[in-house]
Amino acid sequence: MAYEPGASSACGLKHGTVFKKGLGRYHVRADLGVVICSISSKLRKNLIYPEADPASIRASVVTVRDIRSVDPVAIGDRVAFASSPDGSGMIIRILPRRNKFSRRASGRKPIEQVIVANLDQVVMVFAAAQPPPNWGLLDRYLLDAEAAELPVLICITKLDLIEGSSIAEVLRIYERIGYPSIFTSALTGEGIEKLKDLLRGRISVLVGRSGVGKTTLLNAIQPDLGLRVRELSKKTGKGKHATSHLEMFDLEFGGTVIDTPGIREFQPWREEDQNLADLFPEMRQYIGLCRFGSSCSHTHEPGCAIKKAVEDELIAAHRYRSYLQLLE
Repeated sequence: MAYEPGASSACGLKHGTVFKKGLGRYHVRADLGVVICSISSKLRKNLIYPEADPASIRASVVTVRDIRSVDPVAIGDRVAFASSPDGSGMIIRILPRRNKFSRRASGRKPIEQVIVANLDQVVMVFAAAQPPPNWGLLDRYLLDAEAAELPVLICITKLDLIEGSSIAEVLRIYERIGYPSIFTSALTGEGIEKLKDLLRGRISVLVGRSGVGKTTLLNAIQPDLGLRVRELSKKTGKGKHATSHLEMFDLEFGGTVIDTPGIREFQPWREEDQNLADLFPEMRQYIGLCRFGSSCSHTHEPGCAIKKAVEDELIAAHRYRSYLQLLE
């Protein structure tokens, strides 16, 4: 029997959640247990049908286009799959996502890499020192979360390495915009219990560069959790567009966490019709108030309300610089 994308459970398909994936292998947690699946080749294609009265033309495929994504299946996806007698399965359909966290994969053409789907929050991890925070990278993460309408939490690690730092002043800027933050130290234990409360009962993805202390932080949250994640990452091959292994880990106090490999450069993904300034919450109130209205790029035009807000320190200068860099 041939299964088509969009087929219902009435066709014998089973449902489950992708909690681990490698190259061509997807581990799906379902009612019958864990099933290792491949995916239907049709999920990698976009079938284009004619635009006409259904009664006047046969519903046949006009053309086939490659989808604009690295991998159509992401960690956290709810999927419909067909099971085989040998216990394996084939993913036939991806069920509707409530959200997704993506990035733009490297390459000439814009290609979306969905990192995780069906999240409750994105935890953006930065070290207080060694390495120092990269606020431009944080702004790129935040833009990605805004585009996906995802709640975020800014987590600063290695608090024990600084004294009287200006980091708190910068974070107050983000908190005024609406982004909560937390300071933690795996060495002293500061902030760990509060962080556990913020993770409890939620599906969270951790993003951050290598060296910010995610492994140590995970070990502080739950013994040996970070070691399990790091052991997995040692087996991870780094390809042009995506790492080859990701996995969801259950928290013993409730909730789920997905760690992502450290990415030196992160390019956010947004749809072409999304207004960049609209993805900066502090800029939204000024959109349309410029001399040139909605056609203003907020870069060089006279009478720009956003540039005036930057001059009046109503918008942080470093946030405006991030806007200009992302506009390029």
